[in-house]
Amino acid sequence: MFSINKQIYNKIGQKFFYGWTIAGIGSLGIFTSGAGQSHTFSPFIPVISKDLQISSTSITTAYMIATLFAAFLLPKVGKLVDKFGPRIVLIYTVILLGIGCLIFGAASNFLMLAVAFGFLRFFGQGTLMLGSANITTQWFDKKRGFALGLMGLGFALSMGIHPPISDFLITNYGWRYAWVIIGLSTWILMLPPLIFLAIDKPEDVNEKPDGIKIETINEKTKIFGLSLNEALKEKSFYILSFSFFSISTLVTALHFFQVTILNQYFNLPSQEAAALFIPTIITMIIFIPLAGKFLDQYKTHNVIGISLLVTTASLISISFASNITFAIIYSIIFGINNAFNLALFGYIWPRYFGRLHVGSIQGTGQMVLVVGASIGAMPFALAMDFGYDLLFTIRASALYPLLSAFLCFFFLRESQKLTDMRNQK
Repeated sequence: MFSINKQIYNKIGQKFFYGWTIAGIGSLGIFTSGAGQSHTFSPFIPVISKDLQISSTSITTAYMIATLFAAFLLPKVGKLVDKFGPRIVLIYTVILLGIGCLIFGAASNFLMLAVAFGFLRFFGQGTLMLGSANITTQWFDKKRGFALGLMGLGFALSMGIHPPISDFLITNYGWRYAWVIIGLSTWILMLPPLIFLAIDKPEDVNEKPDGIKIETINEKTKIFGLSLNEALKEKSFYILSFSFFSISTLVTALHFFQVTILNQYFNLPSQEAAALFIPTIITMIIFIPLAGKFLDQYKTHNVIGISLLVTTASLISISFASNITFAIIYSIIFGINNAFNLALFGYIWPRYFGRLHVGSIQGTGQMVLVVGASIGAMPFALAMDFGYDLLFTIRASALYPLLSAFLCFFFLRESQKLTDMRNQK
């Protein structure tokens, strides 16, 4: 840690708990990850397809391959976070994410586009989100849910800000310069706070999570948690992976096909169908901190189970959105769903496996989620392409998160090994 970080910590830490500064950095990191998120790519796809004479199918294929590539590298990133700390990993991530933006702006063929997608998905949607959640997680325990909820606001803001800004940049500067501007803004937004403000964990400045001061030197060694190999032997890891894979696949599918479903199956004008993202975003902003509060106050497995029921309700409600009133109800339910998911994103791994090796465990868990996101839209696409009843497919898919909710309510529990570690703390 640079001495200037310690000096800044000493000044800020006298006024309020420094963990809230870290949560702000985490939220900014989640916002900046928008450079690698699906909602930012959306305005660029038709323009790039026309300019490079590459079909939308080819672009989508490059996107899927890049996402899968990013997913399988995330466990390696998690181990790097455990070894070197999230701050240094995040600094290199932001530098490489900005370079990825420049590569994307220079892409002239399918291969360059695929490489650029790989950079943006791996360093944006993957590593930057993982590192932001990790550094925030390290600073909180009893208030972790609320802190990660505040961090998740960065994603809601990204959904609301990145698409219109991208459209503005494309219109006024062209899609290539738009990516140059996005890349430069990524460096400007993230590098200063990471270099001068970020501190890996409270123990580095003689604190514990939630601002508890360390009384003796020996307390610094009492960060506890399961190793990755130990976590992989726990049924909780597989229940969580199974459950959040359902969320990742089906929520991605809803994001991808919302306009298509409402327009083609319920004759809602495309502009109105797209505008329904607005109440979703507003609902997310309201409910993300509330979802974090629920995690701090209630049993985690019950909150996860409820979130899965909300995912089930999102799928059912869009399949009955036959008019604008029902469509708005769906968009609000979907916003609550996204709020729970973002609050849970960084919470579940340290909650069930501890902080000591949370990077490698989260990296492996997030790999599962990103794989789910990469293939999530495929079942709905196949139903449409082969003439199956899409609405029936959506309703049938709701059984997956419903089953996951059942598993969480009745079988998801903290391992005895972690409970023993907590009691010995």
